[in-house]
Formats: sequence, structure tokens, C-alpha cells
Amino acid sequence: MPILVDSKKFYLTSEACALAGISRDTFLRWVRTGAFTDVKHRDFRGWRLFTDDDLARLKTKLNRIALME
Repeated sequence: MPILVDSKKFYLTSEACALAGISRDTFLRWVRTGAFTDVKHRDFRGWRLFTDDDLARLKTKLNRIALME
């Protein structure tokens, strides 16, 4: 379930990964290796907050990989 902050919708990492169809481990590996630019927003605990644009980037990344196979 998305989090609303100042009328903006944010997803936690596990939610964004589930919606994109990848595992959390895959996402973290992509960030660690530089294959995916990390998100810009974090909550007070330092947890990533994904916007709809971030989610679209994640899905686009996944589609590029799927097309290459």
C-alpha cells in the first residue's frame, strides 16, 4: 500500500519491486553495480521511497533486460 506524503504517493522497496516483477535482491544488486540509478527520496529511517516515475524507470529497466534475452 503506497504511503501518501503531502499528497504524493510513495512505495517502499518491497512494494516497488513486487509491482515491477523483480526481487528486492535484484534491485539492490542493480543499484550496487550501477545498473540502476538509486531513488532520490528516503524516509526518516533512510528507507527508499519510490515515486511513480521511479517505478516506471524500474519497469523500463526490466523490459530492456527481458528484450535482450
